[in-house]
Amino acid sequence: MTGLVQRRARFARIRQVQHLQAAAQAAHAEGRVNSLENTAAHLSQLCHSLTPTQGSMAAAQLSNAAELAMRLDTVRSSLTDTIVSARATAVESAARRLEARIRQESAERLEERATRALALLRERKQQASAGRRKPAGAHEG
Repeated sequence: MTGLVQRRARFARIRQVQHLQAAAQAAHAEGRVNSLENTAAHLSQLCHSLTPTQGSMAAAQLSNAAELAMRLDTVRSSLTDTIVSARATAVESAARRLEARIRQESAERLEERATRALALLRERKQQASAGRRKPAGAHEG
């Protein structure tokens, strides 16, 4: 019976490690999404800062600013697909983390059940052996 408890405890530890790994992967995926979204927002701000203001501006400056704004906008729009993919990965990672947590909790319940069964068995054995003992001070003869 103690072997069963030890196996269940080991299994619960394994499930805990698996949950921790899944949680770390989910956090990493969520961080990647946040990073990509921040980059897209920064590119958008840069693009809008390059819009011409009122006043005199040389044609070369205007052309350079327009070219740079166009390139930044292209990069930002191509980043959209990457963000969508990263969000999908983050959702999948969160689902895997949840599944790992459920498996961990199940393993913990099995371990607790085995521990309670072992404690009950030991208690019954102790009561049975106490019932077989002779009372103190009783003499045979």
